[in-house]
Amino acid sequence: MEFDESLLIQRTNAAKLATGAEHKQRMTLHCQQCNTVLGDSLGVCGEITCMDAIVCIRVTNDVVISDAMESGHKDAMANCIYSSLICRGCRCAVGRVVHSAPSRLATVRSMFLLYKANISCYILNCCSMVKASTLTFDLKPLSESMNKVRKQFEAQLDQMSRIKSRLADRSLTSEFV
Repeated sequence: MEFDESLLIQRTNAAKLATGAEHKQRMTLHCQQCNTVLGDSLGVCGEITCMDAIVCIRVTNDVVISDAMESGHKDAMANCIYSSLICRGCRCAVGRVVHSAPSRLATVRSMFLLYKANISCYILNCCSMVKASTLTFDLKPLSESMNKVRKQFEAQLDQMSRIKSRLADRSLTSEFV
């Protein structure tokens, strides 16, 4: 998900390098302070550029949700109630989870927002650690994926209809024999 101040611009599903080259490799997300693993690319849903945060649907047990709830009064977090996310390894703040928010942030309620400035990414195929701030986590539009799946289902339905028709023809000819 990519947000421009308060509006959802687009939803996509593959992380991309900041250089614009498509990035389909798997990665792990680490605390930049102590290198504790906080999540991986399979849990990444996108990013919110105005907050400089990676949106994750899941994180590891090393991400602790603070008991204290805070309320935002300015910028992107205005009128939001959220809790801080803390790295279990070094107790560093690594993000937040929004509990209550205006409609402009409804899509990220109860999701984990990891601060890109506090996250490093280990790219598995390259065996290299890079700062999350050097990457973008854009997603392909959901409609493209849905259209592709719809076409696959239609092709399978056509094939099944042809098989059903052949079986029906065979059963009719075997009754006459």
